[in-house]
Amino acid sequence: MTDDPRPLVGEPFALDLVNTEWIDHDGRHDLLVDAAGLTAWLRATGRTASADALSLAALREARAAIRGVVERPNDRDAVAALNAVLARGAWVERLGPHGPERAATPRDRRWALAWEAAANLLALLRDEPGRVRRCSGHDCLLAFYDTSRTGRRQWCSMAICGNRAKARRHYERSRTGERSA
Repeated sequence: MTDDPRPLVGEPFALDLVNTEWIDHDGRHDLLVDAAGLTAWLRATGRTASADALSLAALREARAAIRGVVERPNDRDAVAALNAVLARGAWVERLGPHGPERAATPRDRRWALAWEAAANLLALLRDEPGRVRRCSGHDCLLAFYDTSRTGRRQWCSMAICGNRAKARRHYERSRTGERSA
């Protein structure tokens, strides 16, 4: 696998990880099903890491935990799963070449990216919790960070899920109109 086949890319790291699972007209897809998919995702995100089985398992666990919090932010089990991923690392304050800096230190290097993604979700929730959203599209699994001016974005993509919703509403209106005529 050389290209990133996902329909939504470029989201903040945590949501980009969530978006390695998606549904389209061909069915459900999971980019993190094997090392080749992990390598494609790493390349797409500009990160380097080992594409071994333990790193892959860690990222899949982090993805499930992040998705749980995005979909059910007040659910105790979802929060506990995210906190379990976060417990695998910590921030370390240090003096770097350009002054004070904060560095991530995972306890196990294979959890580095999984922990980074979970920590990224916390940063997003700290800054603008209402802008971390799941797409409103029927059966869509994708998540996004709403950067629209009004903060009212509903769809991962207006061209995909937004169009489907419009078509579904139009169909329902036309069926209702036929019955009442």
